[in-house]
Amino acid sequence: MPTLYFSHPDCRRHDMGAGHPECPQRLDAIEDWLIVQGLDAGLQRQEAPLVELPALERAHTHRYVAELSAQLQALQDTGEQQALDPDTVAMRHTYRAALRAAGAAVAATDAVLAGTAENAFCAVRPPGHHATREQSMGFCFFNNVAVAARHALDHHGLQRVAVVDFDVHHGNGTEDILAGDERALMVSIFQHPFYPHSGAVPMGPNMCNVPVPPYTRGGDVRELIEANWMPALEAFAPQMIFISAGFDAHREDELGQLGLVEADYEWITLRLMDVAQRHAGGRIVSVLEGGYHLPALARSVGVHLRALAGI
Repeated sequence: MPTLYFSHPDCRRHDMGAGHPECPQRLDAIEDWLIVQGLDAGLQRQEAPLVELPALERAHTHRYVAELSAQLQALQDTGEQQALDPDTVAMRHTYRAALRAAGAAVAATDAVLAGTAENAFCAVRPPGHHATREQSMGFCFFNNVAVAARHALDHHGLQRVAVVDFDVHHGNGTEDILAGDERALMVSIFQHPFYPHSGAVPMGPNMCNVPVPPYTRGGDVRELIEANWMPALEAFAPQMIFISAGFDAHREDELGQLGLVEADYEWITLRLMDVAQRHAGGRIVSVLEGGYHLPALARSVGVHLRALAGI
């Protein structure tokens, strides 16, 4: 079965301004690389729907969803821009982009659980893993992966899901939402100390956080993953795996100082697929997070997709 590939033009229309690293061209770079490498043959394209607000409330508070939605709808109507924090700017197209990003993750979850495909990748923005239960931050508005994970648990009735986060930044929002939920295991690796200056002390026993110092290279990251993630994942035996796929730990990405390369992302993907095959019927939903050096982002997504699609 082909890998499902969710995206939507609305995700490109969200624009936080000239020079902002989380830019629409990120999706263009990925699309161009898919064409150049002939990867479309192994992908089944799907249009990301708008998420329904009740799905957002499985991960965020009702108040947060209502207030942020009203705020973003107002900007949609006026065409104005508003900085929600020093890094996160909302504008007239942000609301629909955010709804599409979360909607892609939910729709991918539905499709994979229905058996349409074993796995799916969501090429969407804005990213999500810094959005907490009731705060937007770090380029993020709704927490796409946490929304999808809770959808699998609360709507589909799964008993165990794992969230894997290999972005260079700690997924503090996902941890805030899932910490203490015995039905979820989160494993992550991230540069520390670094934005958002969290993660060194896990918020719950279901968190397997692996902070690493700047300039850690791929070989060391692989050893740490084998020693920390893999025993936790095997013991937990997840029925589905969700990936916060951030590619800003690449050595060419200037937003971080880690030393991963394409071969490391391929290796991580294949190791997670091994776990998914043993415990989850191969079920994986991967959602784009960071990655700001456009050529490195495109190449890294390419190897991630090649592994997922088996091509």
